[in-house]
Parts: sequence; C-alpha cells; structure tokens
Amino acid sequence: MINVKENENLSILNHSCAHMLAQAVKRIYPNALFWVGPVIEEGFYYDIDLGDKVITEDDLETISKEMKKIVKEDKLIKRMELSKSEALAMFKNNPYKIELIENMNDNEVISAYTQGEFIDLCRGPHIKNTKLLKHFKLLKVSGAYYKGDSKNKVLQRIYGICFETEEDLNKHLEELEDRKNRDHRKIGKDLKIFMSHDLVGQGLPLWLPNGAYIFDTLERYIKDKELKLGYKHVYTPCMATSDLYKISGHWDHYKDDMFPVMEREGEEFVLRPMNCPHHMLVYKNELHSYKDLPIRIGELAHDFRFEASGAVCGIERVRTFCQNDAHLFVTLKQIEEEFGKVVNLILDVYKDFNIKPDSFRLSLRDPMDKEKYFQDDEMWEKAENTLRKVLDDLGIEYNEAVGEAAFYGPKLDVQIKTAIGHELTLSTCQLDFLLPERFDLTYIDSDGSKKRPVVLHRAILGSIDRFIAYLLEVTKGAFPLWLSPVEVNIIPVNNNYHLEYASKLKQLLIDNNIRVELDSREEKLGYKMRESWSKKIPYTLVIGDKERDQNKISYRKHGSEETITLNIDDFLGLLKEEENSKKMN
Repeated sequence: MINVKENENLSILNHSCAHMLAQAVKRIYPNALFWVGPVIEEGFYYDIDLGDKVITEDDLETISKEMKKIVKEDKLIKRMELSKSEALAMFKNNPYKIELIENMNDNEVISAYTQGEFIDLCRGPHIKNTKLLKHFKLLKVSGAYYKGDSKNKVLQRIYGICFETEEDLNKHLEELEDRKNRDHRKIGKDLKIFMSHDLVGQGLPLWLPNGAYIFDTLERYIKDKELKLGYKHVYTPCMATSDLYKISGHWDHYKDDMFPVMEREGEEFVLRPMNCPHHMLVYKNELHSYKDLPIRIGELAHDFRFEASGAVCGIERVRTFCQNDAHLFVTLKQIEEEFGKVVNLILDVYKDFNIKPDSFRLSLRDPMDKEKYFQDDEMWEKAENTLRKVLDDLGIEYNEAVGEAAFYGPKLDVQIKTAIGHELTLSTCQLDFLLPERFDLTYIDSDGSKKRPVVLHRAILGSIDRFIAYLLEVTKGAFPLWLSPVEVNIIPVNNNYHLEYASKLKQLLIDNNIRVELDSREEKLGYKMRESWSKKIPYTLVIGDKERDQNKISYRKHGSEETITLNIDDFLGLLKEEENSKKMN
C-alpha cells in the first residue's frame, strides 16, 4: 500500500480532495459545520458536524456524485491571506474553526482556500483547480469524537482517497478488497474459528472447535521448543489479591487498565493483567544456588486487560488473551547469553512461520519522566547498554524508541506489519532488575553470600490470540497441514456405490491420527468440491469406481486444479512427511 503522507504530490492531491468533499457536503447539507480534514497514510478524512443527521454508507454515493459535478465545473482553487480578526469574522458561524483561529497568534498570517462558493481555513498547499481531482473514491464513514476526546461530541468522519490516474486508484481499490478478504474477523467467521456474542461482551471471543484445535496446536508447538531449551512450565491462577500488584509496582502503573477489584471476605481480588508477579513467587518458593541458574519458568497464561471498546479488534486486540509468557532468572554474567538465546528462539520461530519482522525496536526509558519509570539511573544505563551489546553482537539492526520501555526495565520489541497493514508488537524480551528487588529474590552465590537474580521477561508468540489473527490474514485461512483443523475431506461420487469404501478410508485415516471428514450428503459433486475448497481443507479426496476397485485414492490439494491418484500407503506417507515438517505453505 502506498503511503500518501510520504508522497508530496499525493499529499497535496488528497488534501485538496478533502476540501472538495467538504464543498459537496455543504451543498447537500447547508447547515454542516466542519472541524478538520487532514491527509492520512491512506488518503484523507474530514470531520463534520451534521447535527442530528447521520450519514450512512448509502449517502456516500450521493456525496460522490456532487463531488464529480464539482470536478466538471473546473473550479479554480485560490489562496487568500487573512488577519486574525478577518478570519474570525469570516468563520463566525463555525465554532470549530473559531477555536482553531483563537489558538493562533494575533500577528499570524492566516490562510484560506476558495473554490467557487466554498471557502475553508487551510495552510495549503493545494492544486490549481478541481478538474485534477477526478480519480477519487469515498471509502467509509464512521463516528469520531471531537478532538479525540470521549467526553466531546461525536462528529461524522468521512474517509476517502484520490490518485493522479484511474489505474492507480483501481490498483489501490483492489488492494483494499484483498485486505477485506484477508481480515481475520471475516475469515474467522467463515471458517468457524471463533465467534463473539453481546451476552458475553466485547473483546471476549469464544473459540469454536476449529479454532480450539489451532490454539492447542500452537501451544504444543511452542511448549515443545521451550522444553528442549530447558524451560519448566507452570500453571498459576488467573486472579490474585491487589496486594500482589502493589508489591510488584504494577498497581500504580496499570490499575486503570485492569478490571475492577472484587471484594470478598475482607480481601480484594483482581483479574491478572500479567503473570510476572506470580512467577516471582514461584521462584521464591524454594532456595536456589548459583548452580541452579538460569531458571526458566514458562506458562501459557490467560490475562485480562480492559481495552477500550474502540480498540477491541476481533482476536487481534481483546480483553482476555493467552500469553506465551516466560521469566528467566539469571545471574549478571548470564544476561547476555540468555538474552541472545531468546532472540535466537524468536528468529527460529519466525523462520518456521515465514515471518519477516518489520523492525526490531529497542524500547528505552525517557530519563525526563519521573513518574512512569523506576528511578535508578545506574540500573537503567547498565540494562540498556547490555541489550544494545547483545543486539550488536548478533548483527541485528534495530531502532531506539525513547519512552517505550516497561516501568521496570528496557525491552526489545519485534514489530510486524500484518497482511492488512496493522502494525503490531509480536514478540518481546524485557530486562528487569526491579521485581527481584521488590520481591526480595535471592540465590546463594559460590562464596556463600546472597545475591539478587536478574529477570528476563519474554514472550515469543506473544499473545496466541493475536498470533492466530496474524496467521489467518497472511494465509487467508489456508493453513498448512499440521495446523489445519481438518486435514482431509472425503467425497464419495455416489453414496450408493462408493460410500462404503469412503467410510473404510475415513477409519483408516483416523487410525493414523489424520483429522478427516466424510461428506456423505446427497448433494452434487461439484457443490461439495467447491465447499471443501471454501473451507480451505488441504486435501480433498474424490472416491469413485476407479479408487474403490483399485484400492487407491485420488486427491486434489487446496489451491491446485490437478487431481493425483496414489496408493493408500503412499498417501499416508505424504501426509506424515508434510505434517512432521511443521512448515508454512
């Protein structure tokens, strides 16, 4: 997708088109009041106050027709300069523009642009006339709080985009359609991966059998990798007393994002937003020697955070999620090696899933922020320099983000861009000197003295929920064999003649741990084939006379038009080899 804001010509074109949108809206709705209409990465929008009128998607066509009239009118676009008093007088009937003007300096030259009967406050620049704006498209309409503040009035926000050529516009619209088809919310519904219901609540997905299989398989995949690297897995409660988070420091920094306190029998309980305090206590449960370290405690843990309703998005951003979490308790000398191992594990997983990171971000504290971060300059300098050294030694290019660290330490965030353009943090590894201090964690060193361990917080798949959303979009739901809820779909050509053999095949595949369905409905073969394709089932077997009589199978692989006939043993071998590879398509 092209970034309009980074292309000067497109930026000017789109800002001019935003004015043309406002002009068309003003003609249709004479009482309309306008706030701002900026250029964004994918076009422009304009925020409009229409009183009680609510614009729908159907109204966009009417507005587009009026915009096309303005294009044909070939209106000259002219810049004019005003004093502050002149601007206040000119826009006296628009309180939104008045507020903008009043915040300007008294001696500031204020610019506005006119096109025919329409005038709008703007710094510019703009194109010369409206005839250059003919390749546009209004995309959607939504509500938006004035100034982005939920306490303010909701305005109508109309989005659009404009290009220099029809070819570029059509290409962009095709990409938008592809994004629409890739949206994990659509795919998740079509493939029966997950659902939601108002009675359960926003951001609280229900995983259906197909989704539960994918979820469970990913959990087993990452657990197996971690076990080989010496991780020990635990289960800890989904709630705790508020005192636990007051000791850890999370209460002061995260309580506004937590679900409300539950009081019972004189105690205050909260749903946990993260797992590290629990794991601190697991470590503290017994004495440790320096010979025991590093200790790697892992958990596929369910956490709860009260995301704003506007931020909730399918299973990509939810209010309850399963985190592929772990905490590594190490000595000072082990930090570099263990941090390097975590990074290598991230890269190993990404290789399996063909994930290409958009960037590695070293998130650092803002030393000027006295409220957000634990105050220990020496600790921060040592921790940040340690992470820099490891990344440099591994040859990983990274950018530094001041102010993005956790309150207890710096972290490495791996940023990705999803198939529909969302930017997400997928994996993270954080260095922490603070929580071992808060929980008085120790180990016995070689000289018999007590020492503090250092903690590495890390998540490889991040949130399993978000990881599945990413995979759904990048694959369009066409998972590789080992991740597919159903691996094989068997379709008998005629139930009267082929169902018995098809049923024997089904049982044989089940006995070989293959996930299989048998479609014995009285429907036409073509219909059942198309449905099997729409379900993204990797292998569809068509069983007719030849297959029955020769004790063979004929399969068509998803995405291919080729039909291949094999002996049953050869087909089983093919499936086993593909499943064991644990690779993406």
